[in-house]
Amino acid sequence: MTDRRPGPSVRLRLALSYAGLVVVTGALLLAVVWVFLLRYVPADPVDTASGVVPVQRDLVRAFAPPAALALVVLLVVGLVGGWFLAGRVLAPLTRITEATRRVAAGTLSHRIDLPGRDDEFRSLADAFDGMVARLETHVEAQRRFAANASHELRTPLAITRSVLEVAERDPDRDPAAVVARLRTVNTRAIDLTEALLLLSRADQGTFEHRTVDLSLLAEEAAETLVPLAEARGLVLDVEGSAAPAVGSPPLLLQLVTNLVHNGIVHNVASGADGQIGSGWVRVHTSSVDGEAVLEVQNTGRTVAQEVLPTLIEAFQRGSARQRDDHGGAGLGLAIVDAVVRAHGGTVRLRARSGGGLVVTVRLPTG
Repeated sequence: MTDRRPGPSVRLRLALSYAGLVVVTGALLLAVVWVFLLRYVPADPVDTASGVVPVQRDLVRAFAPPAALALVVLLVVGLVGGWFLAGRVLAPLTRITEATRRVAAGTLSHRIDLPGRDDEFRSLADAFDGMVARLETHVEAQRRFAANASHELRTPLAITRSVLEVAERDPDRDPAAVVARLRTVNTRAIDLTEALLLLSRADQGTFEHRTVDLSLLAEEAAETLVPLAEARGLVLDVEGSAAPAVGSPPLLLQLVTNLVHNGIVHNVASGADGQIGSGWVRVHTSSVDGEAVLEVQNTGRTVAQEVLPTLIEAFQRGSARQRDDHGGAGLGLAIVDAVVRAHGGTVRLRARSGGGLVVTVRLPTG
C-alpha cells in the first residue's frame, strides 16, 4: 500500500466548506444592502433647515463595525454548525469504514446492518454486506473443500502404506495380489487428483470458448458409459434435438459424462441374473429461448428435498447409491456446478416423484 501524507479530515473540510458558504452568503447580502443603501446617501455634506444630513462616510463608520461583527458571528456559527452537521452526515461512513477494517482483519461474519431509510450510504452498506456474505460463503466453501480434499487424498496414501506394511510382515503373500491392490488404490488417487484439477480449472474459467452441440456430447458420453449401464442392468437412452452452446468442449463433455455417470451409480438395483431391470437413465437435449438445455433424469431411491442443495457440494455422496465400487469421491455434481457457473449457465436439481433425480442444465448459446 502506498504511503500517503496525512491531510485534513473530510469532516473538517466539510465544516470549512459550510462555514465558507455561510460567510460568503452573508457577505453578499451585506454587499447588496450596502450598495443599494449608498445610492440614496449623498457623498458630500448637505445643509438643511434641520441640520447636517449624514453622508456616506458617516454611514461607513456606523455600518462597518456591526457588519464585520456579523460576519465573524456567521463564521463561528458556520464552523460549529458545519462540524456538527458533517458529523451527522458522515456517521454512516465511519461505521462502514470500521466494518471494512474488521473484515480486512479477517472477521467475515461482521455486518454493517445500517438502519434508516434508503439513501446512498444505506445502498453502499447493503452492497458491502452482500459482498461480505458472498465472500464468507466462498471462503467457507474453500475451507471445507481443502479439508475434504486433504482427507480424500490421504485415504489412498494410508491404504497404500497399510498394504505395504502387510506385505512386509507377510513375505509369503502373493505379490500379484499386492500389486493389484496397489494399482486399484493408485488409480483412485489419480482419478481424484484429475477431478480436483478439473474443478480448479472450471472455477478459474481459463479455457477456450467454442460452439459445441450438447446433443453430440450426450451421445458421446452415452456411448462411453453404455457398458457400465448394461453391467448394472439399466437402460440408457439419449433423445432430443440439437442444443448449441458456447464453451469448452472438454469441460462440457465432462459435465455431460458426470451427469450420466451420476444417474447410473445412483439408481435402482439391476434385474435378476444381471438382466435389464426397471432402472433407466434418460438424457434429453433441446434449445429453448436462446439457451441450450440438457436434462438428465434417472430412477432411484427417493431424494429428500433438504438434501438437494448439498448434492452439488464437493465430496458429498448421495445415500441412494447402489454401491460404492466405482470409487467416487463425491466430486461429480460439484464439477458439474463449477463448469456450469464458469459458462454463465444455471443448474437445477429436482427430485422425481417416483424416486431418482432430475438435473436440468441451461447454458447460453452465445
